[in-house]
Amino acid sequence: MEVLKFTDFKDLKLLKRGKVRDVYDLEDKLLIVATDRISCFDVVLPTAIPYKGEILTRLSVFWFEFTKDITSNHLISADIEDYPPQLKKYEQVLRGRSMLVRKTKSLPIECVVRGYLSGSGWREYREKGSICGVKLPEGLKESDKLPEPIFTPATKEEKGHDINVSESYLIERFGEALVSKIKEISLTVYREASLYSEEKGIIIADTKFEFGFWGDELILIDEALTPDSSRFWPKDNYSPGGPQPSFDKQFVRDYLETLNWDKTPPAPELPEDIVDKTTQKYKEALFRLTGETL
Repeated sequence: MEVLKFTDFKDLKLLKRGKVRDVYDLEDKLLIVATDRISCFDVVLPTAIPYKGEILTRLSVFWFEFTKDITSNHLISADIEDYPPQLKKYEQVLRGRSMLVRKTKSLPIECVVRGYLSGSGWREYREKGSICGVKLPEGLKESDKLPEPIFTPATKEEKGHDINVSESYLIERFGEALVSKIKEISLTVYREASLYSEEKGIIIADTKFEFGFWGDELILIDEALTPDSSRFWPKDNYSPGGPQPSFDKQFVRDYLETLNWDKTPPAPELPEDIVDKTTQKYKEALFRLTGETL
């Protein structure tokens, strides 16, 4: 299976090359192309994951439709037939892995919602008994379900690691009204998506959202509830007290943790068996949540 690591549309204006997505400026719109790149610990790995870009796109489109009554989003179309004429020459690359979206003024905030205690949240809880200033009950174990989902934001950094911050920090920077709104939307979307996902056998342990302003309207942007932006755990194997099996890139993180790598570039290549298993995990998440196969 041929993978797409980078796009090179010479007659289009490349606005941004993110860890996974290449974003092109079409003046009044943006073209977002999900490549097969994968990043862990904020470092892009040299090995790509087959089908990953298509799966991320399909899941984002699914969730944008699912949550549109909760919040508007930036998606215009993911159907190549709806794209402007100048993009048709790139149809072979764009089909299935791209979105035409509204151009927004993005907020530099990672809107993280946690329903379970894992990852950096688990580490912070062990040190402080709280996450991003949110006090939690004593005696919780790794992967425990929290009494209720919590909003634990982070700053969105162009380089390096995003930084966990408190809600009060955001209020000082952006104002109480805006922070209250993004918190409410983030928690509502997470709750509704979690109810649906559990019916499909997947626990969404945590996820992150991004928002931007389209004119005066606050809307959901970037991706939504994918294996890159979330922790997906199989419900039938859930057992708190340690790490969980997953349908997301935690599997790759766990492999990298076994290596003598300091989590700075350059990252090591992934062996074929890790690549294959990662692809299967992403495909399983897509199938369980949408019924779609690749």
